[in-house]
Amino acid sequence: MAETLMFKTTMEFEYGVPREIAPGVSRLVANNPSPFTFKGTNTYLIGTKSLAVIDPGPLDSAHCAAIVRAAGGRPITHILITHTHRDHVDGLPALLAMTGAKTAGYGAYELTSTVAERGGPGGEGSHTDRTWKPDIQLREGDTVGGEDWGVTAIHTPGHTPDHLSFALRPTGTDRILFPGDHVMAWNTSVVAPPEGRMADYLASLEKLMARDDTIAFPGHGGQYETPARVAKAYLIHRRMRDTAILDSIKAGASAVPEIVARIYKGLDPRLVPAASMSVLAHLEHQLERGLISVPGPLSQTCDLAAV
Repeated sequence: MAETLMFKTTMEFEYGVPREIAPGVSRLVANNPSPFTFKGTNTYLIGTKSLAVIDPGPLDSAHCAAIVRAAGGRPITHILITHTHRDHVDGLPALLAMTGAKTAGYGAYELTSTVAERGGPGGEGSHTDRTWKPDIQLREGDTVGGEDWGVTAIHTPGHTPDHLSFALRPTGTDRILFPGDHVMAWNTSVVAPPEGRMADYLASLEKLMARDDTIAFPGHGGQYETPARVAKAYLIHRRMRDTAILDSIKAGASAVPEIVARIYKGLDPRLVPAASMSVLAHLEHQLERGLISVPGPLSQTCDLAAV
C-alpha cells in the first residue's frame, strides 16, 4: 500500500469574490465543485495595471462576469491556459468576447500514450482540446508579459500533454509558481490515459523538484509552500503506488478492477473510474520498463502478468 499523503483541504474563498493572495495576484474560484475539481476551478488575475488571467474556468456566465468585475476597469490583455481540460477553458470564448485579450498556451498536440482511445468519459482525460491554437504558442522557457507582470512557461506534461506551469517574474521575496493541475495540495492529480502519461508525469515532478519556488497557487484548492518538497513527496507516493500495483499483480491480480479493489480500499465509488485510469497509467509505465506483459493491447480488462 502506498503511503498516505498529508493533504491540505482548507481554503478561504467566496464564490464570485476575488481574494488577493499575494501582491499583484488575486484568485477567483469557479462554482463548479466536484470530486475532481474540489471547491472549483481556480482563476488567477496577475498584475496591477494591465492584467493577465490564468485559466478562465468553466462555461459559467457568473464566473466570467466576476473576472471582469475583479479587473475593476483595468485591461485584461492576456489569457494564459495551463491545459485544455474543459473545466479550465470552456469559459474562454466568453471572456475573449468581453476583453479582446490575446491567448497564450501550449496549443495543439498529439498523443504519445499507447493506451487505446476511450469511448467515453473517465476522470477528466477525455475532455481535452487537442487542436486549440493560441495567439501565443508557449514552449519550455518561453516568456510572456504585460505592463507590470511577466511569466515563464514550464512544460509539465503528464496530466495532459499540453500542460504548462507558470513561474511569475519575481516582484518581492516570494517566487510564485502556478502549477495548474500538475501538483495540488488537496489531492493527487488524475493521470488518465491516453491524454495522461505516467512517465511524463514523473519526469515533470522531477523538473519541479529542481526549482526554488517558495509558494504555489494550483488549479484547484488552496496555496501551498515549498513546492519542490511537495513535488518530491508526490513523486515518492507515485513510486510506492507503482510498487503496490506490481506487488498486486505478483500476488495474482490480473486486471485493473482487481488491483483497484486491493489497493484503494474504502474509495468513494465516484472516484473508482479515476483510480482505474491511474492504475492503467502506472501499468503503461511498467510495460514500457518491461516489468509486466500483456497478451494484446493494454486495457482495463487485459490479462496482466509480472515478468
